[in-house]
Order: sequence, then C-alpha cells, then structure tokens
Amino acid sequence: MSVTRKLASKSVLIFGLRIFGAGFVFIVQAAISRAWGAQSLGDFLLVIAAANLIAVVLPLGFQTVGTYFSAEYGSRGEGAHLRRFVGRSYWQMALGGVALLSLGWPLTFLLGEAGEHLRPLWIPTALIGIATAITYVSTMVLVGLKQPMAGYLPDMIFRPGLTLAAFGAVALLSPVPDMGRMLWLLSVLLLGLFLVQCFWVQRAVAAVPAADTVRASEPRRWWRFAAPWVLITLASDYFFDINLILLAGLLDRTDLAIFGVSTRIFALAAFGVVAVYSLTLPNMFDAERDADKSAYGRRVGEANLVATGLALALFAGVLVFGRYVLMLFGPEFADGALPVAILCLGLVVRAAFGPASLVLSMRDRPWDSLPSVVLGILALVIGNNALVPAHGLMGAAISAFVAISLWSVSLWLTALYRTGIDVSIFGLMRKPVAV
Repeated sequence: MSVTRKLASKSVLIFGLRIFGAGFVFIVQAAISRAWGAQSLGDFLLVIAAANLIAVVLPLGFQTVGTYFSAEYGSRGEGAHLRRFVGRSYWQMALGGVALLSLGWPLTFLLGEAGEHLRPLWIPTALIGIATAITYVSTMVLVGLKQPMAGYLPDMIFRPGLTLAAFGAVALLSPVPDMGRMLWLLSVLLLGLFLVQCFWVQRAVAAVPAADTVRASEPRRWWRFAAPWVLITLASDYFFDINLILLAGLLDRTDLAIFGVSTRIFALAAFGVVAVYSLTLPNMFDAERDADKSAYGRRVGEANLVATGLALALFAGVLVFGRYVLMLFGPEFADGALPVAILCLGLVVRAAFGPASLVLSMRDRPWDSLPSVVLGILALVIGNNALVPAHGLMGAAISAFVAISLWSVSLWLTALYRTGIDVSIFGLMRKPVAV
C-alpha cells in the first residue's frame, strides 16, 4: 500500500471515530434544544466556546507544538528532553489553572453580553477548560509518539459520551432546565477522564530512551515555537469559538444557537483536515532528520492532496445533507443550511493552500504566521459589524468565509516567500514528479 493510501486510510479511520463521537454531541445539543429550548442551547454553546478558548490559552501553545517536539525527540531517541518538555507542559497548566479559578471571574466583565451569560457558570466553565487543556496536550504528545488512537480516543469517544451522560442524568433528576448542575457534573467527569489519560502519556514517554545529554537552551526553543502558536491556534482551530462570543451581541439567542451548531459541523469537518497533517508530521520529521528533501516534499504533497480531497468531499456532504442534520435540532435550525455550506467552502480554501503555518514552524519561522492571523481576525471583526446587523446568519457566514480565505492566502504567500516552498495544491500540480 502506498504512503498516500495508508495516510488516507488512517485519516478516514480517525475521522470515522470522530463522527461517531460527534453523534453523541449532536444528540446532546439536539436534546437541549428540544427539551430546554434554543436559548438554553445558545448558552451551552457559549460555555463550550469559552472553555475551548481557555483550553487553548492555558497550555501557552505547548499543546500545539506538542506533536512537533514529541515527534522530534521520539525520532532522535532524546527521552530526557521529551520528559522535560512534557513535565513543563503539565506543570504550567496546573499553575495557570489555579490562577484562572482564583482570578478569572472578573474577566467575564470584559466580554459584554457573552460575559453576562457566562458569569453565573464561571467555575464549571473554567474546570471544563482546564480538563480540555489537559487532553489537548496529552493528545498531541501521543500523536507525536505515533500513538494517535490513544491520543484521540478519550477526546473523540469518551468525552462526548460523558457529555451525553451528564445531560441525561440532570434531565432525569431535574423537572426544570438546570444548565449549572449539568456543567458541574460534566466538569468533574472530564477532569477524571483526562487525568487518567495522563498516565498513558507517562507510559509512552517512559518508553523513549533517556540517554541523551540535556541541552540547557531547549526551553528557550520551546517558548520560541509555542508562543506564536497561541494566537495562531486561536485564530485557526478555534476561530469560531472566538466568533461565537463576538456574535453574542449581534445575534439573538436562537440565531446564535443556529450559527453555533453550524460551526460545530464545520469544526467536525475541519478535524479531518487537521488529522491528516498531524498524522504526517512524524514522517516529515524523519525526512528532515535524514536530510531527505525529496521525501520531505513528498510527505507535504501527500498530506495536502489527501486534505484537499477530504475537504471537497465534506463540503459536498454538507451541501446535500446539512439541512437534514440541522433540522434534528428543530425546524428553525433549517435556516443554517446555506450558512454551514459556505463555512465548509472556506475549509476547502484552507486545505487547498496547504499547511503554511506548520512549514513555517518547521523552518524555525513560527512568528511569520502572526501577520496573517491578525489579518484574519481584523477581517472577521469588520465583516461581522458590517454584514451581521443587516443579513443575520448569512452575513455571519460570509464574514467568516472571507476571513478564512484572506488568512489562508496570506499564509501561503508568506510561506512561499520565506521558505521557497509552495505548500498549496497548485504547487503540487505544477510539480507532479516531486510527489
């Protein structure tokens, strides 16, 4: 079997498991909408968006570069450095989590209308964010050590199952909607689950030999790579969590719930694209270690080809079936069919222009991604304020599509200029022999 087929096969398997787990999430969201109303679902989605943003900021970028450094140290057999990196990641999350629980509540006053809804639910929201941050770091370390299933399964399968269990328990015991009790129960269950995952990470790390000599300069390298990825990850993988909070003052609760569900469908589709690049990263490091430029180009080309094909398939699927999926949440959710298709078209654009941020980081230029990130966020803020008041859901979708397209093209041009590598699908078509 060719590398491309193996990559596609493993990506499809992981994406299939993600779909299975997402089924639990959609059942929970549909049940909240049907039983407690669309406004309650809007509040739940705001809480999850805030928790996701906490989870991205809390590890200070170490969760994103966890695959990068774990793959590097695992490939070189540098277990001492791997242990230091993983230990640093967990300790700084623990300290940040304590600070967040103690001092984070006043930050809700800076979030406008979104903060008013989050303030009574702040502690369970923060706990869910801390638990999610733990699994983000653990998953990326395990993926870098070529154990992707052990990394993804707790987040993809067990977390959705626990979310369903938390909702079911509260719905059965309480005759009225009780979002606070549900979130408290969910936060405790998630903390327990992801702390167990940490023990699996320790086993995987311990299997790497630790005979290497410690280089005192490595922590500075970790921070140089990780710091810009806080903003890059926020603007790319959690773009719609930011957007949901920005839209809290521009859309009513029902429209916010519809758009929130649409963005979750987009996030599910985007996971398939992200998984392709995560699975390819260890092999890219092997090629870098062996100074094999042709193999490096081949790995990037194969990943980009699979990612773009997957994005197109997902866009077609959402275009055909998106309306019917959304109607599970209630008849009013059918209004999100066209907006969610527009969002997934943005995913095609993102995949077509390739993993520019990843290549810039591998070439020791992670900070070069930041201007494109800022461009995307500015375009989103301007687009929301210009289009949403007049066009509602469609305005929000078009604004997001324009922002995604602008930063994707900008990142591609930056990577091309800084590294001389064309990571887009168009570069692959121009150089078929290299792939």
